[in-house]
Amino acid sequence: MQEKRERTIFLVDCQSFYASVEKAAHPEYKDRPVAVAGDPERRSGIILAACPIAKARGVTTAERLGEAIGKCPELVIVRPRMQTYIVVSLLITEIFETFTDLVEPYSIDEQFLDVTGSLAYFGNKEEIARQIQNKIFMNTGVWARVGISSTKILAKTATDNFAKKNGTGIFTLAKTDVESVLWPLAVDRMFGVGSRMTNHFKRMGLHTIGDIGRMHLGDFKRLLATRMGRNSDIHAELLWQTARGDDPSPVSPGTLYDAQKAVGHQMTLPRDYGAKEEIEVILLELAEEVCRRSRTKGYMGRVVSAGAQGADFDRPTGFFRQTTLPDSTDITAEVYEAAKTVFFKHWNGQPVRKIGVTLSGLSPADQYQLTLFGDRERQREMARVTDGIKDRFGGGAILRASSLLSAGQALERTAKIGGHYK
Repeated sequence: MQEKRERTIFLVDCQSFYASVEKAAHPEYKDRPVAVAGDPERRSGIILAACPIAKARGVTTAERLGEAIGKCPELVIVRPRMQTYIVVSLLITEIFETFTDLVEPYSIDEQFLDVTGSLAYFGNKEEIARQIQNKIFMNTGVWARVGISSTKILAKTATDNFAKKNGTGIFTLAKTDVESVLWPLAVDRMFGVGSRMTNHFKRMGLHTIGDIGRMHLGDFKRLLATRMGRNSDIHAELLWQTARGDDPSPVSPGTLYDAQKAVGHQMTLPRDYGAKEEIEVILLELAEEVCRRSRTKGYMGRVVSAGAQGADFDRPTGFFRQTTLPDSTDITAEVYEAAKTVFFKHWNGQPVRKIGVTLSGLSPADQYQLTLFGDRERQREMARVTDGIKDRFGGGAILRASSLLSAGQALERTAKIGGHYK
């Protein structure tokens, strides 16, 4: 019986992606600190990306723009162009596909590649990684780092902890090197472990990744259950496998788009919203967007969720609750009424800064229960007409009157993708 060949998997990460795209588009910024941020004109928002020069001067991703300028007064601030970044990301995907057809997007600036079958055609794994780096740089001006291993989790770990920190931007973390290379790292360097989980681990006496990886799975489950409860078994097993570099999942093209479970939309507001009437405007805009996307994807849903995050980002508060409808729907008015009911049932009246609506429990839009009451078919036909107008002339071509109120955000957001300017 032929022995199964070990996989060769890359996780390719684009360095300071948004900022790198902007520096490539503006050669005059080559030796200057550059950051991409929410709204340079208002000096508001957060840092979405900072180039290495800016990072060397203390600028960090996700910090407030004002704080970044305080650290680096000469910082060049560029408004994000999301459509451009999407186009560049798709171009990079096309570059990957010249090496292998097994490409799985992980985020806009990170993608997994399985190059196991490509080694005979393009050279060894390091040679392929260098070819990919050069091809991306020549076509986009973006520098890429490549983590290499036999599993996706180890390839990701190799990129984040090692490839980003060496001169070549390439690092191989073999499964046989897990104990000597991965396990000495602090536990907060493990993929999927944030600050809260790090604190849990430290209180349990687990300070390195190896402290988890060396434990027997049953012992680790029992230890985690003492802090997180009986329902932590699945989470414990995932963390234990991550610490050991175990990950049988394949590189699957199209993974981000398959088997959609929900359609949701969140909106970070430009100011605190504390009046019921203002929040209703946003809930209607969100319901409109969720239903339009559901119709485009051919889905209807029965479960409507709504929630918010409080105005104090330093001490996050909020809620997210759901209700189940008697029939599946993609009609804005029905989703809006359900979202409004859920929201105001659980809202404590305090100002909010982020609001979200989600439609889940999805089913194909061409299979639904007819109802005796109401005129749903007329509403669907009207929605199809307005969708067509927006698809042809843009999202701002037709708006609800409420969106023209001071609380409305729909008109401004038609110029944005994912909350950022195109």
